[in-house]
Amino acid sequence: MTTYNTYADILRPNDNRRAVGYDLTLIAGGSLFIALMAQISFQIGPVPITGQTLAVLLIGALFGSRRGALTVLAYLGQGVMGLPVFAGGMAGPAVLMGPTAGYLVGFVFAAFVVGLLAERGWDRGMLSTAVAMVIGNLVIYAFGILWLITLIGLSAAITAGLLPFIIGDIIKIGIATALLPLGWKVLSDER
Repeated sequence: MTTYNTYADILRPNDNRRAVGYDLTLIAGGSLFIALMAQISFQIGPVPITGQTLAVLLIGALFGSRRGALTVLAYLGQGVMGLPVFAGGMAGPAVLMGPTAGYLVGFVFAAFVVGLLAERGWDRGMLSTAVAMVIGNLVIYAFGILWLITLIGLSAAITAGLLPFIIGDIIKIGIATALLPLGWKVLSDER
């Protein structure tokens, strides 16, 4: 199977020491981007609408599977340690036991999956990018809704944890679908 460079791979230094520093800088910067997007938050029930999903999916595609997942893990670690990075400035380990815990854990897997798909070239065309973003969103929903079911039951989990998010997630997928292939076109035109 053919492996493609991600956006992050294009600028990665060849020297191992500088490459590690580059990766750590990306992970730190990406985790801050997720934290900023988490503050775009509208509380509509037990789970708020936020900009996090867009950030997580973009980071997966931009950074690749490993760096994407590590970025989300760094973000979660910051929140657990008490930094106010979760939606609404929330922080602490209790957040990972609350209604948003499944979504937060799902972010790690979604970033990995979308990154893996980007490493297979799925972020190069509009249709494949849209499919990759839908798959990433489905991963987030799976973790989030399964966790919510344990807290509030199936019907309430679908009503509170899925239905209110569909339109916003379609918009976020549209944004990613427009940006990622366009970026590759701009990069190829510059060469």
